[in-house]
Amino acid sequence: MNLTKREFLQVLSAASAAGMGLGSYQNASAQTAAEGLYDIPKFGNVSFLHITDCHAQLKPIYFREPSVNLGVADMKGKLPHLVGEHLLKVAGVKPGTAQAHALTYLDFEQAAQRYGKVGGFAHLATLVKRLRASRPGALLLDGGDTWQGSGTALWTKGQDMVDACKLLGVDVMTGHWEFTLGMDRVKEIVEKDFAGKVDFVAQNVKTLDFGDPVFKPYVIKPMNGVPVAIIGQAFPYTPIANPRYMVKDWEFGIQDENMQKMVDEARAKGAQVVVVISHNGMDVDLKMASRVRGIDAIMGGHTHDGMPVASVIKNAGGQTLVTNAGSNGKFIGVLDFDVKNGKVADYRYKLLPVFANMLPADKDMDALITKIRAPYESKLAEQLGVTEGLLYRRGNFNGTGDQLIVDALMEAQGAQIAFSPGFRWGTTLLPGQPITREWLLDMTATTYSYATLTEMKGEMLKTVLEDVADNLFNPDPYYQQGGDMVRVGGLTYACDPTAAQGKRISDMRLKGQPIDASKNYLVAGWAPVAEDASKAGNKMVWDVIEDWLKSKAGKVTPRQVNQPKLTGGLPNPGYAG
Repeated sequence: MNLTKREFLQVLSAASAAGMGLGSYQNASAQTAAEGLYDIPKFGNVSFLHITDCHAQLKPIYFREPSVNLGVADMKGKLPHLVGEHLLKVAGVKPGTAQAHALTYLDFEQAAQRYGKVGGFAHLATLVKRLRASRPGALLLDGGDTWQGSGTALWTKGQDMVDACKLLGVDVMTGHWEFTLGMDRVKEIVEKDFAGKVDFVAQNVKTLDFGDPVFKPYVIKPMNGVPVAIIGQAFPYTPIANPRYMVKDWEFGIQDENMQKMVDEARAKGAQVVVVISHNGMDVDLKMASRVRGIDAIMGGHTHDGMPVASVIKNAGGQTLVTNAGSNGKFIGVLDFDVKNGKVADYRYKLLPVFANMLPADKDMDALITKIRAPYESKLAEQLGVTEGLLYRRGNFNGTGDQLIVDALMEAQGAQIAFSPGFRWGTTLLPGQPITREWLLDMTATTYSYATLTEMKGEMLKTVLEDVADNLFNPDPYYQQGGDMVRVGGLTYACDPTAAQGKRISDMRLKGQPIDASKNYLVAGWAPVAEDASKAGNKMVWDVIEDWLKSKAGKVTPRQVNQPKLTGGLPNPGYAG
């Protein structure tokens, strides 16, 4: 590895600011300093490396963490529902450091310019190789949402990510957005591309007719003489959150009873460590950990929570660790177990941010990414405008990137109101950066991103908002079925996350006037889950927004985020306003 003087200084200053303590490395060579930045002492004899929710981001990006991640009922004030200083306090991380920037939204624009981009598979590959060098036999687990989220993933039907993950050395994965490529495509990848290389596991996906397993429920692998089991938990609400017709022959669900059966079966076959690679969402993982005995750790995804510490959950069999490794290739979780006398005696957990400036690109992965992107590079790079404000997605209610989408849909289609799904994936642009076709697809690329325009009665508007709010704020995590709150343009409303089902939404207004329950309103939207929508001949949403962007003469003014007025549950350490 060769670093320029400038790169060396970046490593030193960033590492120092991160509070990572280079210590004896500070006067050493550039190579030694760079290695010291990610020098995590080996512990124990069983190690798992965990990535999740990378959403097809092969290149380094900017990504702003949420300032709103509300916990309600028993989850208020607990991980993962802490933001800003509250999260840093639990993590023991100083504000203003690189780690603080990775974990929170605090001083985002200034910190992003200072520390640079995060993620990128070429930089992630370098870190994976370093960690494996110090942890022989370590398994790399992928929590899913990997084959979707970018233009190249859409155009190659996920092949770009399949090839990248094989080169990265993924050992075991489960899924969610993968299923929106359709059953045939998923099976093709699992049975051909992954054969003998990557195990795709999901104990909770079965055939709708006879209840037969669609995928292997788990695998058992030896690691340094210790048999370890990895059980898969795919996103349980795939047919609800995404189009049912794409997985019409399969059933999903949480399936605690079958999970317990699989844990017991793996133990009976000699597994001394049992880990679940999950796409439940962290709240669901925490509840599952309290109900199913015999799981040593649940390494989770779906909710994009970058958790710097493991949650320890007590249950009838002892305890289970619950972790979550963020999104967009921005983090890798490292979980080390010390296994003695056939069981876990101790553990260490670390969440490592992947700073592209601090990790040189792996040559082989860099070459593969260049090859993958070459046919599409000019199309991806086409500039559609320049943003004058920060554009981001993430947070319970809205973000400036989603605000741009609803603003564009209303203006382009003459709608009074616009709804945009509460997707968590999507990347961030700093003020002054070009809005390229690549960024637009980072925010919208699904296999069913049709733009819609429909008339909806005021009564139905409230029903939609109430349903989504219950998916997000139901006090029982097992009833939380979707992403963040639907993003709303035009319509203003108040929300009480702590209220009962059907009573969270109030004071709905359009241009200051109360919504009439019996009146029709023209509503724009996109990504409908109904099968009929795929046959209606509608434009894809990115085409509608691209035309709108081009009409802005190159400049897109800062977006004024339409946030609901919160009428209950405050103050809350998951809310920064």
